Order: sequence, then C-alpha cells, then structure tokens
Amino acid sequence: MGKIKTIALILFFALPGIITAHPAAMAAEEADKTLSPYFFVNTDEPGIDRLPLKSTSVDVNISGVIADVKVTQVYKNEGRRPIEAVYVFPASTRVAVYGMKMTIGERTIVARISERDEARRKYEAAKKSGRSASLLEQQRPNVFQMNVANILPSDIIKVELRYTELLIPVDRIYEFVYPTVVGPRYSDKRAGEMSPSEQWVENPYLREGEAPAELFNIDLTLNAGLPIDEIVCNSHKVDIGYNGLNSASINLSATEKHASNRDFILKYRLAGGKIESGMLLYEGEKENFFLVMLQPPKKVQASLIPPREYIFIVDVSGSMHGFPLDISKKLLKDLISGLRAEDRFNLLLFAGGSSVMSEKSLPATQDNIRKAIDIIERQRGGGGTNLLPALKKGLAMPGTEGSSRSIIIATDGYVTVKEEAFDLIRNSLGDANFFSFGIGSSVNRHLIEGMARVGMGQPFIITRPEEAAEKAEKFRNMIMTPVLTNIKIDFGKFKVFDVEPPCITDLLTDRPVIIFGKYRGKPKGIIKLKGVTGEGLFNRNIALSGIKPIKAGAALRYLWARHRIALLADYNLLRPNDERIKEVTSLGLSYNLLTAYTSFLAVDSHKRLKNGKATIVKQPLPLPRGVSNYAVGKMNFSNKMFSAQPAIPSSGGFLVRQKAVGRKEAKGDLSVESELVSDSEDMNDIRIKNVAVTGKLVKQAALKVLEKGILKINLCYNKFSKKRSGAYKETIVILSVDSSGRVTRVRTESKDLGNSRLEGCIINNLEGLLFPPVKGGCRIKLTVIFPV
Repeated sequence: MGKIKTIALILFFALPGIITAHPAAMAAEEADKTLSPYFFVNTDEPGIDRLPLKSTSVDVNISGVIADVKVTQVYKNEGRRPIEAVYVFPASTRVAVYGMKMTIGERTIVARISERDEARRKYEAAKKSGRSASLLEQQRPNVFQMNVANILPSDIIKVELRYTELLIPVDRIYEFVYPTVVGPRYSDKRAGEMSPSEQWVENPYLREGEAPAELFNIDLTLNAGLPIDEIVCNSHKVDIGYNGLNSASINLSATEKHASNRDFILKYRLAGGKIESGMLLYEGEKENFFLVMLQPPKKVQASLIPPREYIFIVDVSGSMHGFPLDISKKLLKDLISGLRAEDRFNLLLFAGGSSVMSEKSLPATQDNIRKAIDIIERQRGGGGTNLLPALKKGLAMPGTEGSSRSIIIATDGYVTVKEEAFDLIRNSLGDANFFSFGIGSSVNRHLIEGMARVGMGQPFIITRPEEAAEKAEKFRNMIMTPVLTNIKIDFGKFKVFDVEPPCITDLLTDRPVIIFGKYRGKPKGIIKLKGVTGEGLFNRNIALSGIKPIKAGAALRYLWARHRIALLADYNLLRPNDERIKEVTSLGLSYNLLTAYTSFLAVDSHKRLKNGKATIVKQPLPLPRGVSNYAVGKMNFSNKMFSAQPAIPSSGGFLVRQKAVGRKEAKGDLSVESELVSDSEDMNDIRIKNVAVTGKLVKQAALKVLEKGILKINLCYNKFSKKRSGAYKETIVILSVDSSGRVTRVRTESKDLGNSRLEGCIINNLEGLLFPPVKGGCRIKLTVIFPV
C-alpha cells in the first residue's frame, strides 16, 4: 500500500464571519468540544447586571475544637432585566453543610434537603413558573454551586448557609481556613459526555490582578477552652482582641474588603505541657453523640518517645520513573538516616509483585542503613502496581512489644487498590499508624487523601521538586515523635456504638487522637484510657458524672454523619457501588446535609415573574492571588477544522499544519506530523512545533491534550527564565504513552535548554499529561522552542 500524503490547515483563532463551516462539521465540532474556564467580559448589553453578587460576610464561632460558620451571600440586580445568578465557590472537604435559608424583602424561606435530581427539577419548575428560588449543590467535595433564580430589577436577595467543621491541630497548631475562590479547572471529557456536576468548569474569571467586585468580611469568635498561647493570620490583615486567657475576637481589617482572591487562614496555638484529654457530649431528640480527644503536649521530651518501628512501602512501578522515584529515594534516605539506634525499620518495594529488605525489621545500625540506601538507589522504576499484597506483607511482619509501628506508603497513586486495602488500613489502626505520601506532577489525590482518611492521618503531596525539602521535613517531624502508643479505651458502663475509628492510632506530637460516635441512655461511669510512653504505662480516667451535654455539641451529629459520608465516597472512588450511593443519600436526608446526592432548595411561594424568562448570569470569579492569566488560557485554542478553507492568521493566534505521512489500512495506524506556530508579535511564549504521533492515537485528541500542556510549560518558562534577549533555543522531546493514556517516560534528544530547573519543570509537567486510552500505547515526538 503506497503512502497517502495529505495536507490540511487547522485554524485555531479566526476573525468572526470570515469562515462558514458546514452544519454537519459544526455539529461534530460541538460534540467534540471540551469545557474550560474563560475570561469575563463585562459587555455593554443593555439592562443586564453581570455582577449580581454584591457581598459575602462570614461569621465564625469556634468553641473548643468545633467551628460553626454562617455565610451570608447578598445578591442584587442593578440592571433592568430579570436574571438568574450562578455562583461557584469553594469549601473545605471536612465541612458539614447543614442549613440554608433565603430572604426576599420581609419573607424568609427555609431551605429543605432533597435528593439532588429532585431538587434540581423543582428548582427549574419554580424558575419557569416565575417564582424566585435558590439551589445549593455540591459539585465536588470542596466545590459548591449556588443558583438564585428570578432576581428582579432592584431585588436584594440574601442567601444564608450554615456549616460546621472539626478543627484538628497539626504540629500543635489549630488552623481555621475559609476558602474564598475556586481556581480554574479543565476537563478532558467532551462537553456532551460531562455530567451536570462537571459543567461548572466553564466559568468566567477576572484577569490577573483584577480585584473582586463584591465586598468580603469575616468576623471570628474563639472560645478555646484552654489558655491561648498565640494567634496569627498571615493571609489577611486582622484586628485581634483578647477576652481573657481562653477567648478572643478576630475581625477582618477594613482595608481588606475586596480580599476574596485568597483563602482566609487563621492559626492559633494553645498552652499546655502535658498530654491532655477532653470530652464533648450532645443529647439530641433521637440520637446522642460524644467526642473524646487526646491532645499531645506542647513540648515533648526525648524520654517520652517510645521505641519506634518504620516500615517503608515504596511504589517502584513504571509511573514512578524519574522525579517521583528520585524524591522517594531522598525522602527515605533522610528518614532512615535520622533513626535512633534503638529504632527498627524495614523496606518493602512493590510494583507488579513485592520484595522486602528483611523478613523482620532490623535495628537502625549504620550497616543496615547503608544497605537500605543502596537498595533504594538501585531502583529505576518499572512494571505494574498492586498495593494490597504489599500492605498484607508489611502488617504480617513480627513487631516489637511496646514499640510504635508506622507504615509509610510512598506512591504517585496510580496503583491497583481494592476495597480490601482500605478495609485493611482501617481495621489495623490499633496495630500500626498509616501515612500516605503522594509524589509526582499528577498525583492521584483521591487515592492519597482516601488512604489518609481511612488511616485517620494527614495526606502529604509533593507535585514539584522545589516543594520536596519543606514537605519532607514536615512529614519527618510528624512521624518521628510518637508520644503514646498501644492506646486502649474502655468505655465501661457508657453504652457507645457506631464508634469512629474502629481502632485507635498512636498519639503523635503533631497529631491528636480523636474518637467519636453515638451513645444510648444517660452518660455514666468512667472511661479508662491506657497506653505506653517512653517512660512506661500511661493511664487516664474520665468521669462522666462531671461532664454535661452542651448546646455547642449539636455539631457532633453533623460531623459524625459527614465522616461516614466521606468514607463511603472514598470507597466509591475505588469501585462505584449503588448501595453506597443509597447510603450517602440516606445520610444526607436523615441528617440534613449537603452531599453529592442531596441538595438544599428554597422556593418562594409568590409568583414574581410572568413568563419565567430570566437571563443566566455566571458570577465571574477572581483568579487566586499569585495565579497568572495562563491558568485560564492566554492561548485559548479550539480544535476547528475547515478543510476547504485557507488558514487566516489572527492576532495572537496559532496555526497547526498537519500532514499524514503514512497509513496502515489494516491496522488503522496513522502517523501525523503537526506544527504549532505562533503568528503573534509577542514572542515571549514557549511554542511547540513538529508534533509527530506514532500509533493509534487520533491526531485531534493528541493536539487537544498538548494545548493544555503548552499552557503549563509556559508557566515553567515564566517562573524559571527571566531573560528576553530575542534569541531562541529548542529541544526535541519524546513522550512514551501507555495504553491507559499516561505518560510513562519523557526523554530529551538535545540539551540546548541551558537551564536545568526550566527543563525539569517542563519535563515534570509533560509527565503529568493524560492522553485518551489507546490500545498498544503510542509515541509522541515534538520540538519545544523557547526564547532566551
């Protein structure tokens, strides 16, 4: 079969009205379109208010370890046409949203919780009938969307939502975070394939440095229950007033009224020099809830630290090749080198199978440490991945009586993990502490965070080489200081059930122990806590007769349900299960909580608009401070092919010239060469040319992924290269892509960059690209051109 040679021109940016596509081509193009953020343009369209959100005010009440938060959003239509406002905003993944109400003039409508699809149907019906309504949906665990329908001219509509959150100290520091803005997100899916919960990514953004139009305020009251040692807010200017030793008021400075382009972060530390314990009780109409917390001392003497044992389970599969495995090696060398002579450790490597350094943990002698480092240094990365056998092998190793055992899992998260692995971690917390460390430019965060949640720990994630030292040091400090191990709790006559977690982790100097659940009857008797420190046995009794249920404890019912929902969601990411979805829905409805499957809906009983036709207005979001316009897309490509038309340059646009250089009809194999060139006079951007795809990957699909890749590597250029001499250098890059679409290797054929940090950043970002799955994988060769 002879070679078929064709030449096609694809226009990425065109002047309006010059090219008219065939309707069938336009329909195909629309079906292939992906949704992405875009820049807000406040048009002169008469009568439409494009900025309906006028203010957000936040009132926070922290009592002990529980934060109760009221958020009030004020919408006003200053235009002449009715509108529907759509506002996307963030939240912590730990919050439990338990209430919402809408106020129009003198009328206040309390929202009801409903199944998600039912709430959406009722909202659309109310909007169509001309009634005002508000709908709150969870799009992701940390992304919410508010819709407010039929805001009439001059209307002021207030929407108030309430949530609660458990504050867990890290490094003995409590941190309250109020997220303010959702950063730009992209999707690789076609628009027609995206579920309603993913449509929000197509949202307008203000440009870099442009201040939000709406007002922002936050007031916080802190009642710590113990003397406050220090309060710090580095994110915003605040006024702090102390009301005695245990309480304080924190108010946002008047100069920060437009500062909603960055998260509000308040940190505080409590005084205390020994292990403290505390308990909260709440009596509800149908159920009672409790919480027990063990708090580590502010300063830990070396004598308090019990003997330690560390089992390092390291992913050495193909996806870990390069930066992820290099960082894993450095992390392990630092951790192992810092062990005491009385500590023990072991090393277990896994890919398709697993291998272990020793059948039982070894003393941390210099010889054993050198042996372990030598094993780590020899790893290059290769093969598949399966975590469960490695976990089982690690837990089956004989332990040392009275020692604190910790299992550290280092992976990029692209491993085969079955539900049994989560079960094993969850049910083994009494035998070992579990820590997940995600390393790589495109870490599977869901898995890393899921393992941390079932292990009652904190996830650590490194996505860039420059983060490694700081995060590795923070991780090392956390896991190296257990102060209480082998913890047992005897509830005695206190009738508890549905207790979380099922087993108790060690108390670390940087992490408290929290146990919560439900109880029946009246609280009575004594709760006995036992454990082992470096100085011997530890005993603490909590007499329930001296503890009274408190009103602030009402949050415990929401927090218990939210924890259960988060666990079910983590399991569902491993393998979707209809029964788990039903259980999450049931919990949301029973406990009045916002979830992925339940939403809050408030509908006004008054019909306010005759035809129910209102213009949809998406509230533009500010770019998070420090994020450049590239995050939204200075080069906003779209894959548009007009085979019968010439390519017409436009300012700042890109042309892609493609030619088929070979076709194997029997196998459908097509090699496509492409050139991505800029016709812009601004030559300060990295460019890609001579893209050659060998394999069965469709050419348009490869280019679509590379569109996003060029945005990312331009960020590398802006960060690591400040020169603007007018000269250019280039390097040839080859991507190896496996059948799942993941980049398994990035290789450069030339060394012309002359900037190792820039080259490393580019390669790491290219490693994070995800192409569509293709049988047999493929090879992509491209030339990267950059100004110097």
